[in-house]
Amino acid sequence: MLTRFESIRVLAVLLAGLAGLPFSTQSDSAQSGPPLSGTPLSLRQAADRVGMLIGTAVRPSLLSESAYAATLSREFNMVEPEDALKWWVIRRNRDSFDFQPADEIVHFAQVHGMKVRGHCLLWDHNHPDWLVQGHFTAQQLSQLLHEHIDRVMKHYAGQVFAWDVVNEAMDEKGKLRDSIWYNQPGIGFAGQGTTYLEQVFRWAHDADPHALLFYNEAEGEMLNRKSDAIYEMLKDFKHRGIPIDGVGLQLHLPSPELDATALAANIARLTVLGLQVHITELDVSLPISASTDSDDRVLHHDDQHNNDLHNNDLHNNDLLRQAQVYCAVVHACLQNPGCTAIQTWGFTDKYSWIGSHSHGNRGRALLFDRAYEPKPAYDAVLQGLTASRTPRK
Repeated sequence: MLTRFESIRVLAVLLAGLAGLPFSTQSDSAQSGPPLSGTPLSLRQAADRVGMLIGTAVRPSLLSESAYAATLSREFNMVEPEDALKWWVIRRNRDSFDFQPADEIVHFAQVHGMKVRGHCLLWDHNHPDWLVQGHFTAQQLSQLLHEHIDRVMKHYAGQVFAWDVVNEAMDEKGKLRDSIWYNQPGIGFAGQGTTYLEQVFRWAHDADPHALLFYNEAEGEMLNRKSDAIYEMLKDFKHRGIPIDGVGLQLHLPSPELDATALAANIARLTVLGLQVHITELDVSLPISASTDSDDRVLHHDDQHNNDLHNNDLHNNDLLRQAQVYCAVVHACLQNPGCTAIQTWGFTDKYSWIGSHSHGNRGRALLFDRAYEPKPAYDAVLQGLTASRTPRK
């Protein structure tokens, strides 16, 4: 495996040009960074220097683990509850709210001078049984949702600076998903397109007029049918004065491949609308297999030695390709002052949703390994941030 020094040397070359990659990770206006020198800064220090938010999704149960808490507070200036603000956690029954798990995260952030993003108020996944099986009318659902937004946002007013008000309302074709909130039975606007989303943003603004309100979406980060639909919806919202401040581009990447030119172009057209862009759920997963992580075959000593060298080459190649993608994402965001935050979905491979989601076939998606050692991807993000010569306003 590459040493930390070797990986930084390789990344210095990447930052000087990002040339010759087998996939597009260089947009035309990307800037090369200064030579590497001195003791590396933390991600947090580098982001603070250029006026960026660098964040991660967190789980309150892990804050008691010293290595987790120390890495989190040292490296990030923003946190987001991974699940603690979702309906199935915060509202396990109709008549009460459990704020304690999210309160722990907010308290940690306050102690360590970090900002907090809220995620999320409306989603079509992971609802508690009482809500799904309650056979509520549209009027009842409207009252429940309005109450939920009002109670949660007012509880965290002045503590949570931005909210993913709506999460993943569109399918892969850019059409509105069928959901309990839209049309099954909905909150009173079934068949009326985005009207129900507009109502949700109005409720959110009324609950906390000072919070930034975001629409958060997956698979719409590049230029495609879905991102076009998102763009048109947000353009319409801004034109008609619907209270919305930004868009979250998730960027769950199932392999180390990225069209950074398309990502930068999408960020540019969204910011022209007057919206902030946050990269909200970045991870870049790699294959987990016998060829890259272990080999249980019985081999002669020489064959085993050659096999280990081959596996190390494959492993290093994966990690460097992953680092190239992380580097390209940072560049795409830094090109546009309207892209104000980059957030990963977790930060250590020890705790990541990728393994269970992929049934153990993919993983190693984050900036730190399972022992909290920084990976080449970490160095890529750090060097990408330090390469920005002009602080943001």
